[in-house]
Amino acid sequence: MKWLRRPSWFALLLTAVSALLFIRLGVWQLHRADEKEAILRRYATAETAAPRDFAALASNPPMDAFARVDVRGEYLAGRLYLLDNPKHDQRGGVEVYAPFRPHNGDRLLLVDLGFLPGNGTDQAPQLPAMAIGEQSLHGLYVPPPGVGFEIGGNALARQTQWPKTTVYLDLPQVAADLGTALYPHVLSLDAEPSSIYVREHTIDFSAMPPARHRAYAFQWFTFAVAVVVILLVLHRRRPNRPDKS
Repeated sequence: MKWLRRPSWFALLLTAVSALLFIRLGVWQLHRADEKEAILRRYATAETAAPRDFAALASNPPMDAFARVDVRGEYLAGRLYLLDNPKHDQRGGVEVYAPFRPHNGDRLLLVDLGFLPGNGTDQAPQLPAMAIGEQSLHGLYVPPPGVGFEIGGNALARQTQWPKTTVYLDLPQVAADLGTALYPHVLSLDAEPSSIYVREHTIDFSAMPPARHRAYAFQWFTFAVAVVVILLVLHRRRPNRPDKS
């Protein structure tokens, strides 16, 4: 190519490494978008699935699906955990979890009662009275919410009053606080029109939905093209100026 000067080996290596890195990042973003869409589809499928007996999959939940289950038992009286970081609306609020003892179970099941909207102040929302006696629960048996960054250590161990508040939910810490083992997943209850709790069977991907991953992928692929174009522009052979003499 007469219009292009031969680039140095360093320029070629730098361009190749940069382009491959950007392409790899773009492909990773596409994979993340596909993974999140698959999770959302599994949630949608579980919404209409027939309930299964909790005991059949309590200790070994399916890895590629979210199971709808029925379980009978009793709540532990006076034991509630308030997850203080979800924001379903502008007023804030808490996600409320309650330990539940299934019949014939060998450990406790943590139940997600739902989101309780705040009142626009720093005060905790007013909690409704817990159901007492034998209960029949229905919902999705799902992984617990992600822990994220554990700033400040285990806040549950330092609290003596119930309900206890935390900014993340770590099942081993909850189990240690209760002094007994927990099942590996939590039960996210089905919605009830008469309940004050807001219950949604979905994962909150609002901060990074699949479409945003694809937008970032396009951005990384654009960077890969850009570094190649920059190499060509910088090594373009300029035409010789005519001699004025």
